[in-house]
Amino acid sequence: MTSAGDGPWLDDAAGRLVRPYQVSNGRTRPSTALDLLSQVMATGVTPLGYLGPEHAQALELCQDPVSVAEVAAHLRLPAAVTKVLLSDLVDCGVLSMKPPTFHHNPTDRSLLEAVLDGLRRQL
Repeated sequence: MTSAGDGPWLDDAAGRLVRPYQVSNGRTRPSTALDLLSQVMATGVTPLGYLGPEHAQALELCQDPVSVAEVAAHLRLPAAVTKVLLSDLVDCGVLSMKPPTFHHNPTDRSLLEAVLDGLRRQL
């Protein structure tokens, strides 16, 4: 049995009916550098040619800015496969990509200590 919106790609008993790397034609490296926190958004350009079902689903998810990690979660695909799909869409001009911006050094000791202090206060 499939869940609503999943179409024939998922089955409750069998799991995913199409192997994740089949979706990306065996490719493991995206042509565009994407981070899990990169924001992707549809440009409104009509794609030329055929998009596979996963490409179409990803494009639908990107009507508003969304992170690569969120798209991977919604598609139920590994992040590496999702990055390949999204880079295909960026390459054909239907998605724009914005890399994550950090106002601070993410490995700055004082920042990490402040996060740890905040977490401790929540517990």
